[in-house]
Amino acid sequence: MVKTKIEGYAKIIRPQNFDEIMLLAERARGQSIKMINATAVGGGVAEILTRVVPLFNELGIKTKWEVIKGSGEFFGVTKAFHNALHGSKTEITEQMMNIFKETSEANLAEMSFDEDVVIIHDPQPAGLIAAKEKSKAKWVWRCHIDTSHPQPEAWNFIKSFVEKYDASIFSTPWFAKELPIPQYFIYPAIDPLAEKNRELSSGEIDAVMRKYKIDRSRPILTQVSRFDYLKDPLGVIETYKLVKKQRDCQLVMAGGGASDDPEGDQVLHKVQEAAKGDPDIHILLLPPFADLEINALQRASTIILQKSLREGFGLTVTEALWKGKPVVAGAVGGITLQVIHNFTGMLVHSIEGAAYQVRYLLNNPQFAKKMGEYGREHVREKFLITRKLRNYLLLLISLKNQGKDLIEL
Repeated sequence: MVKTKIEGYAKIIRPQNFDEIMLLAERARGQSIKMINATAVGGGVAEILTRVVPLFNELGIKTKWEVIKGSGEFFGVTKAFHNALHGSKTEITEQMMNIFKETSEANLAEMSFDEDVVIIHDPQPAGLIAAKEKSKAKWVWRCHIDTSHPQPEAWNFIKSFVEKYDASIFSTPWFAKELPIPQYFIYPAIDPLAEKNRELSSGEIDAVMRKYKIDRSRPILTQVSRFDYLKDPLGVIETYKLVKKQRDCQLVMAGGGASDDPEGDQVLHKVQEAAKGDPDIHILLLPPFADLEINALQRASTIILQKSLREGFGLTVTEALWKGKPVVAGAVGGITLQVIHNFTGMLVHSIEGAAYQVRYLLNNPQFAKKMGEYGREHVREKFLITRKLRNYLLLLISLKNQGKDLIEL
């Protein structure tokens, strides 16, 4: 687990915001939390937990992080649920539901829940709520995905578990659903002190670019994402090809896989086929914890793309904005919280629209630079880990005082 020091953030955020965190931590101190998700590496949830859990412990809130186990068949089922909850047309069968329930029961047999609060992340471990009756804990379901227009069969199945929780957390108000339990809204966030987001020297950036044989003297378009259909990597390549007809540029597509995503290899193969024969397209399959490489690639880029078709939030957008980079992104999900069109970035709805905005930014570098500056300040105010920490502390205090009209701090 990553070690960190809370004092390091005092130089980055406003003093009054730091003081507020310390006050709230004092009120929540002594409580214990268990965080549970589906994978220890790969994807935004694991990345967030890697940074948040040590901070909770440092503040005196005993926090554990556990990962559920499952077969390839189970993760194939949960990937189908994931896509269906995002709104994709996916067949959900009774057999799939049974596999989900059986795996939940197998995990329950190996886990204990002695903490004050249990926070379950996303659909994969949602079935663990069956342990609530024998647990003293308050149970919270944290949804990181875009559930604004889910496939009804998938949502009704997951809802049958979620409505048994004490509370739920969504990333935006428009992801929320009609539920008989309280709903909270907490934005995902990045850690500015993490290896992926810290300031880098020119030498560190140059070394990474040499490693991957990318020419820094020419414009670089970059999308950092796991290889997933919902990230539209094939659309990114088509966008690049349209831009390339008028402006010389290179494309970097950097990403990895997640242990709970069985489609990754298939998508990667299609991307490699689409890029074949073009030496200016760099497809980089990065290992887990390639944080320095991702940081350097983003900082060396001229424009960052995130052409998602569905997106719960899009931490790669947050990372790019924090680094002062102009962003061209799909106008979907939590991206629209981050990218204010024509101010902190450009929102697009098509391949042609993405190519148009990329060309505009390449032709107007001063505007692109100013947009990057606005984007960085937007992240400082809303999407740093300190804001997330504050909101979780408020959640803990709220759960401890459920039913009260007024909570005195």
